[in-house]
Amino acid sequence: MSDTATPAARSELRADPHIVGPYDPSRRWLGLATLTFSLLAITTDMTILNVAIPQMSADLQPSASQQLWIIDAYSLVMAGLLISMSSIADRWGRKRMLLLGYALIALASVLVLVAHSPGVVIALRVLLGIGAAMVMPSTLSLLRVTFTDTRERATALAVWAAVAGIGAAVGPLLGGFLLETFHWQSAFLVSVPMMAIAFASAIFTIPESRVPEPGPWDPVAAALTLVGMSTTIWAIKKFSEEASLGYLPAWIAFALGVGALWLFVRRCLRSDSPLLDVTMFRHRIFSAGVLAALIASFSMSAGLLLLAQWLQLVNGASALESGLQLMPLALAAAVTSLLAPVLSERIGMRSTIFLALFVAGAGMLYLGIRGENLDLTSVFIALALIGAGIGALALASSMIMGGVPRSKAGNAAAMEDTSYEFGAVLGIAILGSLASFLYRQNLGVPAEAAALGADATEAVRDSLGGAVAVAESAGLPDLAARAGEAFTSGLGMAGLIGGLILVAFAFVVFFLTPEGTMLADLEH
Repeated sequence: MSDTATPAARSELRADPHIVGPYDPSRRWLGLATLTFSLLAITTDMTILNVAIPQMSADLQPSASQQLWIIDAYSLVMAGLLISMSSIADRWGRKRMLLLGYALIALASVLVLVAHSPGVVIALRVLLGIGAAMVMPSTLSLLRVTFTDTRERATALAVWAAVAGIGAAVGPLLGGFLLETFHWQSAFLVSVPMMAIAFASAIFTIPESRVPEPGPWDPVAAALTLVGMSTTIWAIKKFSEEASLGYLPAWIAFALGVGALWLFVRRCLRSDSPLLDVTMFRHRIFSAGVLAALIASFSMSAGLLLLAQWLQLVNGASALESGLQLMPLALAAAVTSLLAPVLSERIGMRSTIFLALFVAGAGMLYLGIRGENLDLTSVFIALALIGAGIGALALASSMIMGGVPRSKAGNAAAMEDTSYEFGAVLGIAILGSLASFLYRQNLGVPAEAAALGADATEAVRDSLGGAVAVAESAGLPDLAARAGEAFTSGLGMAGLIGGLILVAFAFVVFFLTPEGTMLADLEH
C-alpha cells in the first residue's frame, strides 16, 4: 500500500512521545509485514505440536503426566507472563522485547536437537512460552503506535487477525508434511529460519516504542498475575482432563489462582502506576472487544480440536490431509477479516460484531444439526461459517486497541492476547469435556473391548484415539466404527451447545457495544 501520510503527519509521528528516535512512517506497512510474519510463526507453533505428539511420544516414551506437561507448559507460561512482559516492554522498549522474544524462540527451537528426554522437551516448551509472551503483545502494541489513522489501523489489525487464523490452520498442515518427511524435531526447527527472518526485518522496519513516564514496575503484581493466570488455567485443564469436578488438587489450584487474580486487581486499582490498568474495562467498546475475542477463541479452539480428531480418526485422513481439510476455516477467516472494516462502515461496528458471532455460532450449530449424519461436505460448510465469523471479529482487535488511549496500548494488547488464550482453554475444557463425556455415554462398554480385558476397555472408553488403536491392533473394525459413531454424536452435541453459547453472546456483545459506534470513533 502507498504511503498517504502528509509531511505534517510524518513530522507529528516523528515527534510522537511513544516512539523513540527517528522513524519514517512510510515503513509502517513493511513493519506490518514483519509483525504478521512473526505472528504466523508463533500461531503455527501453537498448533503444530498437536500433530507431532504421537511420533514424539513413540520416540521419547514420556509418561502420561509428562506428555500433558509437554502440551500444557507452553500455554501456561505464556498466559501467566503476557501482562508482565507487556508492562516491561512499555518501560524497557517494545522493539527490544520483540527482538529478545524472537531470539529466545529461535534458541529454544534449535536446542530441540539435544532434546533426548521428555524433561528437556518440557523445558524447551517453557522457553517457547516465555518467548511467545514477549512477542505477542508487542506486535499489537507496535501496530497501535505506528498506525495512527483509524481506518489504516483497522486494516492492519484485520491483516493481523487473518494471519492468526491462517497460522492456526497451517500448523497441522505443515506439521503433517514435516512428519511424513522428516523427524519430529523438524516441527520445532521450522521456527528457526522464520525467527531469523523476522529478527533481521524488524531491525529496519520497526521503530522503538516506550510509554512516556510509565512509573515504577510492580514485581508483586507481576508475581500475582503469573500465579493467578497459570494456576487458574491449569485447574481448568485438569477438570477437563479428569472429566470430573471432584479432583481436589484442581480445586486448590483454582482457589489459589482466583485469589491471586483478585489480589492483583485490588493492587492495580490502588496503585498510581498499575501493572495493568483495569479501569480500561469502564470503556464499553474495549470491554465488548475483549468479550468478543474471548468467545471467538472459545469456538475456534474447541471446533478445530474436535474436527481435527474427527477428520483423522473417523474419516480416515492422514495428518497432512486433515491439515488441508481444515483450510476452509483459515481461508474464510482471511477473506472476512479484510472485508469486515468495509462492512462496519456501512452498518456500524455493533451490527458487524453481532453478525460475526452469529455466523460463527451458526457454523457450530450446523455441526449439531448434522449430528450422526456428519460428512466431509458438512465439515467444510461448518468450517467456512466458523472461519467467516471469526475473521469478521478482526474488528474486535480494533475495538480493544482503539477503545483506550495510545498510552495503554501495551495493556490493551496484553488483555487481547490473554482473552484469546483464556478463551481457548475454556472452549477446549468445556466443549472438549462435554464431547468426551458424551462419547463415553454413547459408547457404553463394547463387548469386543471387554473380551480383551480391563486395560483395553479403559483405553477404548478413555478416548477415540485409544479405541482406534485397540481396534487396529486387535483387528476389530466394528469396534472402531462404533467408537467413531459415538464420537460423532458427542461432537454434534458439543457443536449445538457451543453454537447456542456463541449466539447468546452475540446479543450480549451487541448491547454492550455503544449504539452508533463506527471505526472513526476508535481514536483516542
